[in-house]
Amino acid sequence: MSQNLTLARPYARAAFAAANDAGRSAEWSQALAFAARVAGDPQVQGLLGHPQLTLADAVGLVAIDGADEAFQRFLALLADNRRLALLPEISGQFEELRAEADRVVKAKVTSASDLPAAELESITAALVKRFGRKVEVETAVDASLIGGAVIDAGDVVIDGSLKGKLARLQTALAG
Repeated sequence: MSQNLTLARPYARAAFAAANDAGRSAEWSQALAFAARVAGDPQVQGLLGHPQLTLADAVGLVAIDGADEAFQRFLALLADNRRLALLPEISGQFEELRAEADRVVKAKVTSASDLPAAELESITAALVKRFGRKVEVETAVDASLIGGAVIDAGDVVIDGSLKGKLARLQTALAG
């Protein structure tokens, strides 16, 4: 996995540069997300590695309808270098670059139960204040947390769950 991320990084940077220079990062984002979903399908993965698959067929397989010429050339480059299987990693890194350029922090709030809207707004406001950027919050529910929530915002993880507190207490008592 880490090797795929390393291999995908220069392609993601090149894609972002091309899309950003053309002012089409949103379109490329959608096209890359589609191509990543297609390339990530187990049946398609078998086809992409087939020696009789032509370059044009490979590009046609993963390209979204109406993709611009520059995007199709990018896919052709990936196909020519046998890197279409890296599309999920390329898409993920592209999104990270785009969020950084747009000064957006993506945060995931996992709680033991559904959070009331007011509480979610309060968490979002606190994250905006902490990071000094716009924050996009995704929510999830994990009943195993027992209570509280875990906030994962890039490099920052705030574990305010009861499960996490119990684990820390257990470690403190054992040590």
